[in-house]
Amino acid sequence: MREKILTQGAPGTPTIIIQQPGRRLLLMLLLFGFAFSVMLNLGLLASLGEYAIDSGGANEEFHSGDEFAEDKIARIVVNFMITNPYTNRIIKVIDQAAEDPAVKGVLLVIDSPGGLVSDSHEIYHKIQQLAEKKPVHVQMKGIAASGGYYIAMGAGPEAPVYAEPTTWTGSIGVIVPRYDASELAEKIGVQSDSLATGALKDTLNPFKEMSEREREVWGEIIEDSFVRFLTVIDEGRSKLNMEQIRELATGQVYTANQALENGLVDEISFEEDSLKNLQESLGLNSVRVVNYKTHLSFAETLLGVSSKTPEINIDPMSRIIDASTPRAMYMFGWQQGLKSGAF
Repeated sequence: MREKILTQGAPGTPTIIIQQPGRRLLLMLLLFGFAFSVMLNLGLLASLGEYAIDSGGANEEFHSGDEFAEDKIARIVVNFMITNPYTNRIIKVIDQAAEDPAVKGVLLVIDSPGGLVSDSHEIYHKIQQLAEKKPVHVQMKGIAASGGYYIAMGAGPEAPVYAEPTTWTGSIGVIVPRYDASELAEKIGVQSDSLATGALKDTLNPFKEMSEREREVWGEIIEDSFVRFLTVIDEGRSKLNMEQIRELATGQVYTANQALENGLVDEISFEEDSLKNLQESLGLNSVRVVNYKTHLSFAETLLGVSSKTPEINIDPMSRIIDASTPRAMYMFGWQQGLKSGAF
């Protein structure tokens, strides 16, 4: 507080003093008001940002062809490990292409080693729905394995599946990643002492050996996902029967030539040729090929979330602890993760 002298009498007489708020207190009040205003406005902008993104969808960008053509071919690119938030973003893009009357056909471009079982099936299901409305052709790039191959089957049994000469595909199977660190834990004096309500509640704990009962239970879970994968291929590839598919479903990755020989793909082709084939099948003389650019939400932007796939954590102990969370995956080379950016 600051003191202000109003009157001062003769020597020896009392002095009248009135206290007034100081500059420091006033400054603190102003700063508090400013901070409150900023927080309020950020909240309003976040709400408006989320609304704009949800209602406006992805931005459409010209890729090739006739920039002024009314009819469009949409390129839907899956170039990420199949997991959220990328799953939700690609589903929005699929819906946008399905609802756009100017989009006459879709080229599904896949460059992914796969990902989570549930997310792969979500995308597969949405592509199935898209294929019921308009033709979908599939172009495989560098890698379209496991979950990447799974989602390609959503285009339907009549849809051509193209692979580039250097494409790797296949890797048909399921994996639940797990480390057994029980010996390491014993050496460094770590014991698993979880409190659980059942014998299987602490299943896949990396600090103890897996019991026979756990192996049996997880074997049935994996088999369910595996049979679903085989069924998806059986329904999506008219050239293959279930017996042939089972013979191919060893988890092996196939080169483009091997995939062609085994009926997993229809033709070896680069994307520009695949686009021409799709355009000709649609009977279009002029077409505009477009991409979709998705947005980060306002909240993601504030938190510094990148639109690219995050770098995988290579710390061994972090991997061991993280492995205690069960994740059924249609995935090729899951330890290495995906290095390419997401759309």
